[in-house]
Amino acid sequence: MILSSFLIFAATFTRPMERVSSMDPIQAEAVYDCRAVNLVYETPLEIDYTARPYRLVPGLCELPRVSEDGLVYRFELVRNSPVNSSDIKRNLDRLRDVKNVSPGGWTMKAVDSIETEGDEMLVIRLKYPQRVFPWMLAMSYSSVRLESGEGTGPYKLTKWWKGHEMVFDRNPDWRGWEKNTSGFDRVRYLVIDDVSTQWLMFLKGEIDMLGEISRDNWDAIIDGEGGLDKSLVDKGVELHGMPKLEVAYVGFNMNDPVVGRNKYLRQALNAAFDYPTWEKFYNHRIVRADGPVPYGVQDKSDKPFPYACDLEKAKELIAKAGYPNGIDPETGRRLTLTLTIGRPTQDSRESGELMASFFEKIGVKLELQFMTWDAFLRAVNESRVQMYRMAWVGDYPDAENFLQLFHSANVSPGANHSNYRSSEYDAAFDGLDYEKCQEILREDCPWIYTHFSKAYTLLRPVVKNYIPSDFPYGQEKWYEKSVP
Repeated sequence: MILSSFLIFAATFTRPMERVSSMDPIQAEAVYDCRAVNLVYETPLEIDYTARPYRLVPGLCELPRVSEDGLVYRFELVRNSPVNSSDIKRNLDRLRDVKNVSPGGWTMKAVDSIETEGDEMLVIRLKYPQRVFPWMLAMSYSSVRLESGEGTGPYKLTKWWKGHEMVFDRNPDWRGWEKNTSGFDRVRYLVIDDVSTQWLMFLKGEIDMLGEISRDNWDAIIDGEGGLDKSLVDKGVELHGMPKLEVAYVGFNMNDPVVGRNKYLRQALNAAFDYPTWEKFYNHRIVRADGPVPYGVQDKSDKPFPYACDLEKAKELIAKAGYPNGIDPETGRRLTLTLTIGRPTQDSRESGELMASFFEKIGVKLELQFMTWDAFLRAVNESRVQMYRMAWVGDYPDAENFLQLFHSANVSPGANHSNYRSSEYDAAFDGLDYEKCQEILREDCPWIYTHFSKAYTLLRPVVKNYIPSDFPYGQEKWYEKSVP
């Protein structure tokens, strides 16, 4: 009985996960949705799990042949592909169809037409050259769902108790098991809101990975010399860390009559943001943001951010904005702004209160509004917030992926949740002048650029072949179970 129980445990990979909103690939908006979607569905191309720097490899299709003018992409399906070219076309057409209001519709904006040549060839013609286009076909949005609704990926969703648990069982027909003969038979995602509970479950061996380590547990993980605590080393636990292609920010709704029309106000709030205190709050596990494009991304500008933490400048700017000492001269009262936050966790509450204390120093009152994640996304997409807190994880390692968040063609419900509109910016973006794009955004401040993230992951010894990645979607298929 003991041996049997251990084998069942060893064959199941369990980790905490935030709530998944949708398993429809074209509606997979959050990182958590994409993780789940890519366990079930496959994409035309994939990102190499092991290669650094990142590179594309065949998925359902071989790497494309591209015409000399960069407008025509020919994708031949891989040998023994479980889908045909019509399956891929149908899903990409769904993604392109504006009636479906997909948050990933922006990925197809350069596409002029999609055609098939027999069952084995997909031909995509672009309206204009787009160097990053092949990366779009490795994103969750382009995942191929069969007409039956089923996928051809490594796992099948066998249980979904919304808000509590998702269970994925091995799909024996997935071709990749030939490469990973020691893969897990089952993947479990558990919704565990309390970080202390996550930590205790990890210590007890009830979960195998802790991918988002609470700052409150950091001192229990790291010893006095910066290494992993001996008690964890003795248990065979491993700590993995890496900088992420992720920017965390507070977005201003540019449709809002207060923050959207007052550049000096937005600049003042950026200058009032006390990054050193913020960094200490997060155990120095973050990097100061100087704009929307993280380090390690092609075409990142190295120019300094002119409105970085500077309290005196913030006071000058708030007066220039028409609110000297934070007072609205029309009412004689303090300016009050509202920050909407999804997921009312202890961390989000404490960090929100910390941010409010920053703005208190220039006389601005920040009120916090908490929503469930689904309600938050709806409010942001429908432009019903004044300020909102969010992060963007890079879909591919190019500045274009972060800068497209500000193009007027992508306003909500698209990826431009701030509803930022600038003809000068659009022209620079369309002209591939990404240096100028970053200069414009550093001046207009449609966001408060809070930080770039670092990722730290704890693994129990049952999990092998884990490689930290900025693109972890469906990567559980490459994990190997360790059986003594």
